[in-house]
Amino acid sequence: MITVLLVDDHPLVRAGVAGMLAAAEDIEVVGEAGSAAEAVAVARSRRPEVVLMDLRLPDGDGVSATAQILAESPATRVVVLTTYETDTDILRAVEAGAAGYLLKDVTRADLIAAVRTAAGGGTVLAPSVATRLLHQVRRPARGMLSAREVQVLRLVGRGLSNAEIGRELHISEATVKTHLLRTFAKLDVADRTAAVTTAMAAGLL
Repeated sequence: MITVLLVDDHPLVRAGVAGMLAAAEDIEVVGEAGSAAEAVAVARSRRPEVVLMDLRLPDGDGVSATAQILAESPATRVVVLTTYETDTDILRAVEAGAAGYLLKDVTRADLIAAVRTAAGGGTVLAPSVATRLLHQVRRPARGMLSAREVQVLRLVGRGLSNAEIGRELHISEATVKTHLLRTFAKLDVADRTAAVTTAMAAGLL
């Protein structure tokens, strides 16, 4: 039997989720919580295998509650179940150790399958969430360019030639070329225009 803790500040939502899970003979809801503090306390006493965690709670958020629950019980699997799917929310939840991220429009069958997958050690992600995470992974990370490389790229964006950039920064034209080649490699681009465009899209400039 897979034991589950439901965390949501709306009793009606908890009742609805519990009703959906009731269709599965191998899943049992062993506790409910309406706040972050209550979630941590109930998880501590009931030791559920899976926690379905809302992100917005009256005394904090589900991410901090997730981190605390996992610190006390690393074997517990926390799956976020929320209406929110911003990049920040998703990344914070994953970084806190969440084993999944589902949206509240999930079907009964998908919810039951997700609980089973999480309990078995797998990861469960709503399709839209998986797409956002993939974009985050593919996007060049902030800070991957050195300060000098960013300086050079900014001047490229202003239309300066390598020689002009060298004079502006008091470095040789060969050094400018070296910085640009390293930048192209880091951003996986082939020319100056693509480098500037990619860096701007990634928030590096």
